[in-house]
Amino acid sequence: MFLENTVNHKEQFGWIEVICGSMFSGKTEELIRRLKRAQFAKQKVEIFKPAIDTRYHDEMVVSHDSNEIRSTPVPAAANISILAQGCDVVGIDEAQFFDDEIVRVCNDLANQGIRVIVAGLDMDFKGNPFGPMPALMATAEYVTKVHAVCTRTGNLAHYSFRKSDSERLVLLGETEEYEPLSRAAYFNAMRDASTTDEKDDLSELSH
Repeated sequence: MFLENTVNHKEQFGWIEVICGSMFSGKTEELIRRLKRAQFAKQKVEIFKPAIDTRYHDEMVVSHDSNEIRSTPVPAAANISILAQGCDVVGIDEAQFFDDEIVRVCNDLANQGIRVIVAGLDMDFKGNPFGPMPALMATAEYVTKVHAVCTRTGNLAHYSFRKSDSERLVLLGETEEYEPLSRAAYFNAMRDASTTDEKDDLSELSH
């Protein structure tokens, strides 16, 4: 009886859902699926993505298999707080590209009673935690880790191997630049790339 009297049943709080994984794992596909279900239920839904992500469309969130939903590109996480007022559900794609402010924004929205669904890469091409994703996963009520299929072994893949030599952290790309690899295949590929770089350096020194 004491517990029933201390719980505020009138206070409606939202929550955060994080969908994470490697490139080509179906993160955006799952995000779109959840958002479309909310739209079908007549809930007010807004979707946001980083303004830098224009691979498929300027104003659409598009999965690799061309499923899509209309979104609002924003230059910074702070813009989402302003534009999401009055929503029942907020979707955020490619969250790893946002600044750390995205963590506070998502928690503030959830505390206002909004369901927040976030999708993003959990690791960068070097296998390190990517941007604000670890903090989002830590504060979320629900975390779904999806997997691609390794292009070299056929096993589950959760690493995004960059095939180009670019060292830029943010490099938008598709199958020409990235391939999903399993743990074993990824570390073999990184070892081979390191060996190749060492041989190139020795070759340059010899000239």
